Amino acid sequence: MQSEKRKRRDPHKKRKKSRLTVCIVITLAFFVLFAGRLVDWQLIHGKEYKELASRSTSYTVKTDATRGEILDCNGKGLVVNKTHYKIEFDKLYINEAALNSTILDLITLMDKAGEKWEDTLPVNVAANGGYEYKSNRDDDIKRLLSSDYLNMDANTTAFDCFSELVKRYDIKGDYTKKQLRDLVSVHYNMEITGYSSTKAYVFASDIKQSTASAVSENTQGVSGVNVQTYLTRSAEDADLAPHIIGALGSMTEEEYNKKTEEGKEYSLNDSIGKFGIELACEDELKGKGGTKIVKKNSDGSIVDTVETIDAQPGNTVYLTIDSDLQRTAAESLKENVRSAKAAGAAEKAAYGGKGYGEDCETGAVVMLSVKDFSVLAAASYPTYDLNKYSKYDDYYVKLSNNKNSPMYNRAFVGSFACGSVYKPCVAAAALEENVINKDSEIFCKQNYDYYPTNIVKCMHYHGGLNITGALTRSCNYFFAETGRRLGIETMYLYAEKFGFGEYTGVEIEESKGTLAGRDSDEWQAGNTVQAAIGQTDNAFTPLQLAAYTATIANNGTRLKTHIVKKITDYERTKTIKEYPSDNPTVVDSCGVSQKNLDIVKNGMLQVTQNENGTANSMFGNYKIKVAAKTGTAENAGSDHTTFICYAPYDDPEVAISVVIEHGVKGKYSMQVAKDLLDEYFNKKSH
Repeated sequence: MQSEKRKRRDPHKKRKKSRLTVCIVITLAFFVLFAGRLVDWQLIHGKEYKELASRSTSYTVKTDATRGEILDCNGKGLVVNKTHYKIEFDKLYINEAALNSTILDLITLMDKAGEKWEDTLPVNVAANGGYEYKSNRDDDIKRLLSSDYLNMDANTTAFDCFSELVKRYDIKGDYTKKQLRDLVSVHYNMEITGYSSTKAYVFASDIKQSTASAVSENTQGVSGVNVQTYLTRSAEDADLAPHIIGALGSMTEEEYNKKTEEGKEYSLNDSIGKFGIELACEDELKGKGGTKIVKKNSDGSIVDTVETIDAQPGNTVYLTIDSDLQRTAAESLKENVRSAKAAGAAEKAAYGGKGYGEDCETGAVVMLSVKDFSVLAAASYPTYDLNKYSKYDDYYVKLSNNKNSPMYNRAFVGSFACGSVYKPCVAAAALEENVINKDSEIFCKQNYDYYPTNIVKCMHYHGGLNITGALTRSCNYFFAETGRRLGIETMYLYAEKFGFGEYTGVEIEESKGTLAGRDSDEWQAGNTVQAAIGQTDNAFTPLQLAAYTATIANNGTRLKTHIVKKITDYERTKTIKEYPSDNPTVVDSCGVSQKNLDIVKNGMLQVTQNENGTANSMFGNYKIKVAAKTGTAENAGSDHTTFICYAPYDDPEVAISVVIEHGVKGKYSMQVAKDLLDEYFNKKSH
């Protein structure tokens, strides 16, 4: 039985052995074939393949993406790309043997056309025929002689330095001293700018179209010399909105690491948005670079060029800013700041002392749409030229040293004592908390002295006033007592809901401001009466004041403030993102009933319509009813003047806030608002 079982197992063993044998044979055959190919590659045809490989070299070249443009709400360019012409040397195509003669021919052509070429060598031909260092180029000369470059003694003469450069670049031939100097300069520029097979050398940039045509004609058949078009980024109206638009700058290592971690493609020599919209919309504006592979034989000829990835331009960003309103805001602000200063200087000369506005130098204004809290205009004064700023040269240093800080965005980042424009918030809170009602009367005796250490002075002796009269005449006494009854905790809880001490949500950098009581390090009971009239630690941005005003106009609903309208592709044909103006983002409700809000709004209307109103002189006979509140804020130096308003009163469309630092007289801040309203409603009627 056992022998029969063994016999029955034998066929299986045979099949297993057969399969094993087949596998061994196949494996051996594979190794024999592979060994044969190695013999063929390395021994039989090795020399041939080596020569073939040496004759063909591939280079991967990156191509830049065009950065997206920034436009206003109507599609008018704020920052656009403009076409220019440049002359480039492409190392992959250049004929090295004829390079020097090509350079000299181009220099001759450029001189005839009155054009400049890139010439940074700090050595010149001297009047006596020798060589001399250029004046005011000490840093460049030091770098040239340093161990990182020529490694020569700091006292090396210009002649010895130049001779070493001639050797370094192996320039041989019969040239004049000027020609030799120019050749060295070009080779020097090539070296310091990283000229290589993957980076072209820019011989000249921003040349005239006629020069570009002449160069193209004269370099036909000269390989490696190309006239290229390129785009430069510039602001159309350079001083219109630099604080909003922002600027580009060199990427830091920290920024590079952060973008890399985010999976974004950057190189360390890329430019990146540093502030404003350029920073906020960096990912949308940047675009994506491309790559191409260039195959070149050892004799210098190009075998093939393949565009592996096409460069994709960045997207176009539309802002909610209206250029016409923005220009009006900027010009009116400038004019009224200067007028306030001139008037203050005249009064100081007439009466002596100080505090008349003679120190008025700066200010800001913001206009929002009540419908969706979009920023229609936002100006900060003094302003600056964005195109000059972007060069980071002497102009940038001058701005940095300016005591008035023109680069500071006062509209969004500057926090200022607000004064009486804070009173509508206190009025609304007091009405809602039943601390007062619309008929409650407080008797103004001019000096409110409930807290002897915190006496509040009123500008006038008003007598008995209700809430409407107190807003109309801006009675400090009334609001000091109302604030005492309300208490600081309740006061700032309502203030938060109106947006004080809170971010508005705008896309670019903004300040949160300081809300008295909540953000104060120390607080005493007597401080509350000062806080109620917009003093003590209360300090807010013009943007916050505008959003607060728009919240009142919008019946207590606070929306997210925004300055980006939509984003499209570069050609502006396809909308990628859009802020829905008909469905804005709700941030909060002020928590005040419509009945009480209407009382406050009527009080703001009387500020302009009642003959005793503090803004009646400016808006009493205005073509459209305006609700407003004036303010004067004490601080170091002359008082600030502030103003908020919205219009039309019956169907609000826009809200405005103005702060003129040390402006003293309210007429100047009111005039800025009036100029903006004029522009807005005039545009609407046409």
